[in-house]
Formats: sequence, C-alpha cells, structure tokens
Amino acid sequence: MGPAEVGVRDWLIAVGVAAILLVTGLTGRTLAGGTELLGAVLLIAGGLALVARRRAPVAVLVVTGLCALGYQAAGFDVFAVAYLFAVYAAMRAGRRIATVATSAVMLAALPVAAMAAGLRDAGEAFVQARNVLELAWLIAAGAAGEALRQAERRADEAERTREESARRRAGEERLHIARELHDSLTQQIAVIKVQAEVAVHLAAKRGEPVPEALLAIRDAGREAARELRATLETLRDDGDRRPYGIDQVPELVRRARGTGLHATLSIEGERTDLPSAVDRAAYRIVQESLTNISRHAAATTATIRIDYRPDAVAIRVDDDGTAAVESISPGVGLLGMRERVSALGGRLRAEPRGEGGFSVHAELPVERAS
Repeated sequence: MGPAEVGVRDWLIAVGVAAILLVTGLTGRTLAGGTELLGAVLLIAGGLALVARRRAPVAVLVVTGLCALGYQAAGFDVFAVAYLFAVYAAMRAGRRIATVATSAVMLAALPVAAMAAGLRDAGEAFVQARNVLELAWLIAAGAAGEALRQAERRADEAERTREESARRRAGEERLHIARELHDSLTQQIAVIKVQAEVAVHLAAKRGEPVPEALLAIRDAGREAARELRATLETLRDDGDRRPYGIDQVPELVRRARGTGLHATLSIEGERTDLPSAVDRAAYRIVQESLTNISRHAAATTATIRIDYRPDAVAIRVDDDGTAAVESISPGVGLLGMRERVSALGGRLRAEPRGEGGFSVHAELPVERAS
C-alpha cells in the first residue's frame, strides 16, 4: 500500500472515530451551553488527532487522553475510543513505557473527571467496576499493538535472513564460476598469448616479416587475457567496498604486533598510484601471509617488504617459524593468493627458507594489470 493510500485510510479512520464519538455523545441531548459545546469540540478533536498516530504516536496518545478527560469533565460520559486507538498505535510503534505511564494516569483521572461532572455515582463499587472495564479494554488494545509489532519484526528478520542467504549463495556461485574460468581458460589463453609473442619475437629476430595473422593472434590473446582478468576480479568481488590496499598494510602490521609477533615493514622504490586490483591483491597477500604465520608457523618474527618497481610491485613476507605444514600441504590461503596473483598475470613463490622459516614472494605487474 502506497503512502497516499495509507494517508487516505488514516483520515477515514480518524473521521469515522470522531463521528462515532460525536454521535454517541450527542444522543438524547442538545448543546445548551458553552461547556457542552466545548465537550463536543473535544469529542471531534480526539478522533481527528488519530490521523497523526503513525508520525507522532506518543503525542497523539497524550492529545487523545486530554480530550477524553476534557469531554468527560464537560458532561459527556463517552468511552475513550480514540484513546484506545492511540494506545494500539503507540504500542505498535514500540513506545511501551510512555503508553503504560500515560494509561495509568488516564485510569486514575477518568473516573475523577466523570464524577466531577456528576455523570457517575460516587459509590466506590461503581467506580471500581468501571475502572476494571476500562483497564481490560486498554490491555486488549495494547496487547494487539504489541502482537502486531512483534509479528512485523519477525517478518522483517525473516526477510533479511532470506536476503542474506540469497547473497551468500550468489557469492558462492560467483566464486565457483571464477574458479572454473581460472582453471579452464586462463592457462589456455596464456599459452596462446605466449606462443604468439614468442613467434613474433623469433620472426623479428631473424629479420623475417611477421604475418598479419600472427600479430592479430598476439593482440587478441593480450586482449582476451586482460578481459578475463577483469571478469575474474569482478566475480571475486565479495561486495566489500571498504578502501583497503597497501595504505592499510601498516595497520595489519600493527595488529600482528599486538599478538606478540615482532613484525617489521619496509617500503622501497618510488611510490606510484596502483590499479585498484593490484592494490587490493597486495593487501590481501600481506594479510593472508600474516594470518598463516600467526596460525601455523609458530614464528616470533616476520619481515614485510614492499618494493615499487617501474613495471611491477613486489611483496615479500618472511618469517622464522616452522614451514613444515605450509610446505607439505598448502592451505586455502596459499591457493587464494596464487589465484589472485595468477589472475593479474603475476608470479608467486611460497616456499621454505634455507635458514629456516617460510617465505612468500609475489610480483604483480602494473602495466598489464592496468
């Protein structure tokens, strides 16, 4: 239901309640004085105030309560129907404390206002019986509002859960497609591109004319490799739009030190703006390397070096821990690093160091990734 339809419905309910209150109050009587005229105005005002119950539930609760007290004191012994609607709306909006406090004041003040106008017998039994009836209606209205609020909340949570499950399944499917493309196409395109480039190079070296078809194959291979890398990067994007890259590597090192690891970071070369894919891959390589060190290597020191080169950026992470687990059975982290580096056309070496520990060395080409 659109906002316009909701607004029309709210007005119809407000006008209907105001009409019911006015007709009930005027049945069998005439407006003979200013007090009765004021009471009739309060009957109408209490009903019309309900049009704002969605936008300002607590304010409408107070206004309808004051109107009910006013027309009771003016001599109209009419049940506070508008106030019940306001209680329902306030409870549905989650304003429980305000609703309970205001209703407690209303239960105490309504009989007093009615007796002050001479509408009720001052007998204690009658007042108590009327209070019990009003309390029952108030509880019913509040319970209905709270029940609907809880039902809407559960429905919203169920919808969010379904959306999260759908996003998770879509992400898993994207990663599956990316792996299939990487395994089936990347290597084949790389072979075609490399063979064509070698053939062009040999022909040029021998002074032979290079066939146009061979140049077309080389150029098509380069373009296909670039497009495939871009496609893989898009498929692997998990929706995380946080600005992570090499600029955030010092924070990774700081957190690693917080675990007791003596980690050092050195950055060499002339700093340049990297393509976003390369920047993210460099960050992930350092992140995964430090994660592996903290989980598996039992290392005490780690050294991170980032070297900016004219055509590439090199990342090297060395540790002094135990390399046996990593060298015998590469985990998902190393596989993920290899896939990221391979998708960008780079190289990765992950192997034990001769002096002990483990070393991860990645080179990410800048020009080809661009």
